[in-house]
Amino acid sequence: MKGYGVVFVDKGKVEYQEVTVPELESRDIVIDVEHSWISIGTESSFLKGERIAGEVPYLEGDALPFPQINGYQKVGTIRALGDQVDGFQAGERVFATVSKVKGMAFNEGGHVSPAVTDVSQVWKIPDGMSAVAFAGLVLTQVGYNCGSRPPVKKGDHAIVIGDGLVGQWAAQTLIHRGAKVTVLGRHEDRLALLPDETFSINTSKNDVSEQLTSLHADLSIIVDTVGSLTAVYECFPYLRHNGHLVSAGFLGTDGRIDIQSLREKEVTLHNPSGWDNQRMNETIRGIEEGWLQTEKLITHQFPADQAVEAWNLILDKNQPCLGVVLNWGE
Repeated sequence: MKGYGVVFVDKGKVEYQEVTVPELESRDIVIDVEHSWISIGTESSFLKGERIAGEVPYLEGDALPFPQINGYQKVGTIRALGDQVDGFQAGERVFATVSKVKGMAFNEGGHVSPAVTDVSQVWKIPDGMSAVAFAGLVLTQVGYNCGSRPPVKKGDHAIVIGDGLVGQWAAQTLIHRGAKVTVLGRHEDRLALLPDETFSINTSKNDVSEQLTSLHADLSIIVDTVGSLTAVYECFPYLRHNGHLVSAGFLGTDGRIDIQSLREKEVTLHNPSGWDNQRMNETIRGIEEGWLQTEKLITHQFPADQAVEAWNLILDKNQPCLGVVLNWGE
């Protein structure tokens, strides 16, 4: 079956192409995609050749996995269902993660339509709500996962490193659970999107240690969403005994941490990654209830066939962007 996909054809090179997707099998759902949400951090690390699979960093001599259809999140309408699929109907709007593709370095991908997807990777989205609000559901779930892993007592102080999408959703989740949240970031436009209850520190303009000292910070939780052990250790002196460290950023080959330094304070280390059915359902519920905000974080939308322009924007560090969505169909 023919479809269209956003293909990383080589390091730093993106094309919108006609691609081949498998025919419908018994456990598959075929989805006509409406919106796919780019996961900027993960996808750009593949495009730049910084990782070769999952959490596996590139090492010198490794073969780079091109061409590939990257990504893992989209919403659309069911076109057809396999004969072993229950609980779904043609015409329903759903969210899907990775879908099946042919002729690529990976046999799965995100930015492709029609999307032939195993039923285990499809979730219904609530009727009557904006579909695009759920288009970044995996990434929203990562932020939710970061914010839900550590125990929280009302008034506990948490610091979130990073003002990107995962940092935004981690902060929203921690606030919903009763924490006081400080976000460290470098982008005024992103910091302005944080919930009103959030205290933010622009690390490009302020000394973090000085700011935390002035706040009399007594941290219960540190959440690193960007993969910076330097920032973690800058905050570490303010972390209380029996505190919690959540590490979600991609650290590449630099992810070495001194366990003894954690033991001295009896710090619990959490390493959220990926997604599961329970967390996805909880994230859907958070969006539906309104305390997980997604649409306000979309800064740019492009037709899918203009994916090259979307990636030019993302890779241009002089152009601010946060949530970037590709729109499919007519």
